[in-house]
Amino acid sequence: MKKLILMLALLVPLALPAADAWPELKWEAMVPKDWDPAAQFKNLDLSKLQDTDPRAMEALEKLKAAWDNAPAEPSLNGQKIRIAGFALTLERAGPDGKGGVIEFLLVPYFGACIHTPPPPANQIIHAKSARPLAGVRMMQPIWAYGTLKVQRGETTWGVAGYQLAVDKVLPYTEPKPVKQ
Repeated sequence: MKKLILMLALLVPLALPAADAWPELKWEAMVPKDWDPAAQFKNLDLSKLQDTDPRAMEALEKLKAAWDNAPAEPSLNGQKIRIAGFALTLERAGPDGKGGVIEFLLVPYFGACIHTPPPPANQIIHAKSARPLAGVRMMQPIWAYGTLKVQRGETTWGVAGYQLAVDKVLPYTEPKPVKQ
C-alpha cells in the first residue's frame, strides 16, 4: 500500500498543468514587425497643419483607415495565451443584461476606445466567454486567459484584429520579478 501511495505521489506533479500553460503575450508581439502605419505620412509635416485644414482631415481619415485595417500577427493564431489589459464590456448574460460578462474587448491602455480613439485593430482583442464572468467591469485591469484567433471583427468601440476564446479571467496583479 505504501508503494502505491508513493507511486501516486510521484505522478501527481505530472498531472498538474504546466506553469506556462498560458504563456504571457505582450501587446507588442501582436504587431507584425514589418507593419509601419506612419509610412504613408513620412512626407507630411503635421506641425504645419491646422485642425481645420482639409489636408489634416484627409490625413486623419487615412490614419483611421490604416489603424482599422492593421494586420494581425499570423503566428499567434491558435495560441494559448494570457495577456494583461483593460476590459470594455460589450455583452452581459441574462435577460436584463445584469448577469456576468460574456463578451468584452481587451485593450492595452486605460481609456482606449472610450476617452481616446481606438488603438489599431492589432491592439484590440474581442474576448468571448462560454460562461458568464463575474466581477469584470468597464476599464478594469485584468489577466485574460484563453486561445487567441486571428479574426477581424467590428464592434461599437472599434475594430478588433483578434478574438479570444476565454478560459478564465483574473484581476490584474503585477508579475513578480524573476530572481537571478
